[in-house]
Amino acid sequence: MNYQKLSQKDKKYLWHPFTQQQEWIADKDITIITKGKGTFLYDAKGKKYLDGVSSLWCNVHGHQVPEIDRAIQKQLKKIAHSTLLGASNEPAILLAEKLVKLAPKGLTRVFYSDSGSEANEIAAKMAFQYWQQKKPAKPKKNLFLTVREGYHGDTIGSVSLGGVDLFHQIFGPMLFKTLKVKSPHDYSSRKVSNTQWLKDCVKEAEAVFKKYGSRLAAVHMEPLMEGAGGMLAHPWGYLKAIRRLCDKYEVLLILDEVATGFGRTGTLFACEQEGVRPDILCLAKNLTGGYLPLAATLTTEKVYKAFLGAFESTRTFYHGHTFTGNQLACAAALANLELMEKEEFLANIEKSSQMLQEFLEPIVAHPHVADVRLRGMMGGIELVKDKTHDIPYGYGEKMGYRVCAEAKKLGVLIRPLGNVIVLMPPLAITRKNLMRLIEVISLSIHRATKD
Repeated sequence: MNYQKLSQKDKKYLWHPFTQQQEWIADKDITIITKGKGTFLYDAKGKKYLDGVSSLWCNVHGHQVPEIDRAIQKQLKKIAHSTLLGASNEPAILLAEKLVKLAPKGLTRVFYSDSGSEANEIAAKMAFQYWQQKKPAKPKKNLFLTVREGYHGDTIGSVSLGGVDLFHQIFGPMLFKTLKVKSPHDYSSRKVSNTQWLKDCVKEAEAVFKKYGSRLAAVHMEPLMEGAGGMLAHPWGYLKAIRRLCDKYEVLLILDEVATGFGRTGTLFACEQEGVRPDILCLAKNLTGGYLPLAATLTTEKVYKAFLGAFESTRTFYHGHTFTGNQLACAAALANLELMEKEEFLANIEKSSQMLQEFLEPIVAHPHVADVRLRGMMGGIELVKDKTHDIPYGYGEKMGYRVCAEAKKLGVLIRPLGNVIVLMPPLAITRKNLMRLIEVISLSIHRATKD
């Protein structure tokens, strides 16, 4: 079908996520992707784009990866899907074994779902029910401590755990109450050293533990870098300090590594960089290499055993999804993880991260760039209207979107988070394409911000 017909049907029938539909419908040049190869996408007009946003942070090795393609095709000749409720399947079993071997030590059980939002809701429900059923039970431990600007998805439970007001403030009356501490990143107002800033942030968290420790079920947070909240990098040592507080006050630690996991921050899991082991770990996005929806919530044997009992005890975890443990998705994930286990995978990410840091250094001096934040291959460029006086662009000025529109003209697809330009290229991106990505972003910032 030609571009014009597809465009008309899109505008007549589709409702796009995180998109102001009135502006989308008025756009005469919407992007309609028809195929992908390597780290490039091709639209219905035949135009080629560098996939600079990893197809929303989930593409690892590129598009049309032979090993993953073959794994899906092989599985498709057997069966595409059967339920995990009351039955099991080979790919789900083998993937669970693989995840336990790769995950931080102590995580021994895998619960599948379809998205990061679901993985996080499952984690919260597990933590809540754990305290109700452990021996001895502690039913008063029913509060969650979260970090402002954290993002754990868009379903009501995951929104309750998050803190991005732009997305979720309107839903306030629908959410369950959580305790919140400020995001430990605050580049614009920080007037103290990094050491003092870390102490201040930990002190604030510790005050909450002291006051509510007996009622805290879990701390629920993203490690090292808060993604959709604005690519906010945490100071080194913060995660380890939170782990110590959780141990001291007998509180579970839930880490959302949906965005940070599987090599994105330089190690297989971000928490490894501070030697931290969570009680519950949430995974999605990169799990299948960007091929199919699949998420996993991993937990410890201690948590798992609190759900065991006779049938009539009703200690069961009553949660599930139709496509839990889908065979095609698990087959894709197994092939993806086999590629990740090769020695060069993390080594190449380290090299790419160093190159990215090098390429970004000139951008820091731009008069409208306030901050550049990077952890591995996950980063953001913060734009401001007035750098000297720290005056941000207004929401209605759409600066982030304007930069991305300029990049699109130059053959690069990226997406902003407000006034933050997101840096999340495919992990397998070449040096040449990484250079091109930064060149285009730099030029796009110049064009969009020039007076």
